[in-house]
Amino acid sequence: MTPIPTISTPRLTLRAPELRDYPAFAAFYASDRSRFVGGPATGEQAWRFLAVELGHWPLRGYGRWAVEETETGKLAGIVGLWNPEGWPEPEIGWDLMNGFEGKGYATEAAGAARDYAYGVLGWQTAISLVAIGNDASARVAQRLGATPDGMFRHERFGQLEIWRHPAPSELSDGGMEAYA
Repeated sequence: MTPIPTISTPRLTLRAPELRDYPAFAAFYASDRSRFVGGPATGEQAWRFLAVELGHWPLRGYGRWAVEETETGKLAGIVGLWNPEGWPEPEIGWDLMNGFEGKGYATEAAGAARDYAYGVLGWQTAISLVAIGNDASARVAQRLGATPDGMFRHERFGQLEIWRHPAPSELSDGGMEAYA
């Protein structure tokens, strides 16, 4: 397996998910904040969710990063590239842990993940799936320049909005080199 790269942004460090992230995962999945992404869930289920995040990397060659506040080292979320079986196409997804919403972290980390997808992996498009009623997630997609592009019905999550990200040629933020 190719090692999971570490990416730094002005305030965040995107790194490989690790077992030390489990307590924050368990707290997130025990809370109502997880309702749009498969929760609330038990501690055992949260452990499996963490294992799935890590397992996606060797299966697809990319995945979602554990996102730390660089200054504190605290786990702020899990953000990145996602395409499990049954997904319509590769996605940029974000989940913020309890207490880290409203700081722009999802937008910052997802922008870095998109830069990696476009600049390193050569993706020419990406989507984000947003649950109906998850207005905060829809605002993140909008801040990233994504626009509504239809609906997708998932067997467990139900009806989801598809948000299409701008193509690499439509972006003017400097791309991946901003995070080198």
